[in-house]
Amino acid sequence: MAAKKILMLVGDFVEDYEVMVPFQMLLMIGHEVHAVCPDKKSGEQVATAVHDFEGHQTYTEKPGHNFTLNHDFDEVDPADYDGLVIPGGRAPEYLRLDERVIRIVKDMNSAGKPIASICHGQQILVAADVIRGKECTAYPSVKPEMEAVGACWVGHNVTFTNAHVSENIVSAPAWPAHPEWIAAFLKVLGTKIEP
Repeated sequence: MAAKKILMLVGDFVEDYEVMVPFQMLLMIGHEVHAVCPDKKSGEQVATAVHDFEGHQTYTEKPGHNFTLNHDFDEVDPADYDGLVIPGGRAPEYLRLDERVIRIVKDMNSAGKPIASICHGQQILVAADVIRGKECTAYPSVKPEMEAVGACWVGHNVTFTNAHVSENIVSAPAWPAHPEWIAAFLKVLGTKIEP
């Protein structure tokens, strides 16, 4: 298996599982992952939040672990990467305001590179206008934004454990979908795992 180079866009209060688990899984199978955040450098950290589903009308939020970045955002060249991962949590709502974040997403999408986005990460896909006409899922509260930009919402037949693939976009509603979401992303990347 040829190692791939993956970019991961994160920010303060990224969802803990949605950054930690994909980062570790992609490293485990031999891919190189650069986790970056605007205005932060390699070795600095972002705060994380744990979102849980405990029977309330929405998820609960608790302090998570700090996540250490391993690459400088200012050094990112989208052409250097084979794929992009966008975790959810609260970070996407402010990351989508960063013009360079949007440019990176647009460039990678234009090049047809696989993009895995989960939960509220799709807010960045909306802001970058890369899901128009594509089928996509997300955390249910993101549905109105996605439909407003012309994405085809597939949440009606997706549970929190399902992922959905539409061309180069691999989406999922929340961290319980990790097994299916990461497996689908690896397939779109062309990664084959030998038994």
